Amino acid sequence: MRSNAEAREAGTMLLYDEPMSKHTTWRVGGPAKHYFQPEDLADLSDFLRSLPADEPLLWVGLGSNLLVREGGFPGTVIALQGRLDAIEPLEGARLRVGAGAPCALVARRAARSGLCGAAFLAGIPGTMGGALAMNAGAFGGETWERVVLVQTVDRQGVLRWRLPHEYRVGYRQVEGPPDEWFVGCELQLERGDIEEERRRIQQLLERRNQSQPVGEPSAGSTFRNPPGDHAARLIEAAGLKGMVRGGAQISSKHANFIVNRGGATADDIEALIRHVQEVVAERFGVALKPEVHIVGEPA
Repeated sequence: MRSNAEAREAGTMLLYDEPMSKHTTWRVGGPAKHYFQPEDLADLSDFLRSLPADEPLLWVGLGSNLLVREGGFPGTVIALQGRLDAIEPLEGARLRVGAGAPCALVARRAARSGLCGAAFLAGIPGTMGGALAMNAGAFGGETWERVVLVQTVDRQGVLRWRLPHEYRVGYRQVEGPPDEWFVGCELQLERGDIEEERRRIQQLLERRNQSQPVGEPSAGSTFRNPPGDHAARLIEAAGLKGMVRGGAQISSKHANFIVNRGGATADDIEALIRHVQEVVAERFGVALKPEVHIVGEPA
């Protein structure tokens, strides 16, 4: 078996025992048994067909909203960063977007194409695939409010186009056909004042920079907001803002963010998550649900 260095030199996209700390925005995580980057949809379909039917799969974009435990992921990571990232304007003020396209880039490309309504995507620190999978939102907008078609692939490599009514969509959750994953979508936008749209994108980015620990390793919001409240308010009211566990810290800038101060482990971060849940439940009777996806084996 070739080393990862040899694999990279040969141009192949399949790596072995690849540290996920290199591919997550928290910069933590043990190794994935296999780490695969497809060249295109045909390559992805062929690869999926070659896998055992029970192979665990983990789909990763920019690596935000994800905590991989120190024991690593005992299956195959499908990595879409820099892959399946085409953004194409269509007739009727639609935008076709690949699952690997960063959400912030989608917002800017939409405005550049004369389309309005995607500005909120500038506040989502991930790719369209992740935004589709969890109905990601920011600044009052949610992904599926704009979705008119999604493209999926299954374990047999079969590609399909599906309509929104085939999914049950809620706050930060999407349920659809099992063992299918999003590889693209079409968004319905509208023609409008493009200069105003650009100003809105800039304002949202400035607001994000002022209120969130941008520039520090985090995974985005750690917890979902409970009905009628905000996770950050509850965490701060519980006196947990700024709390440190190993190399991880509850951000002193925004209490719903956990940052890697340097040298943090996945164990440090997960311990902080559990501690926040316990304290908030005890103090306020509210069960905070993680927004981040926690996967893998313990150290």
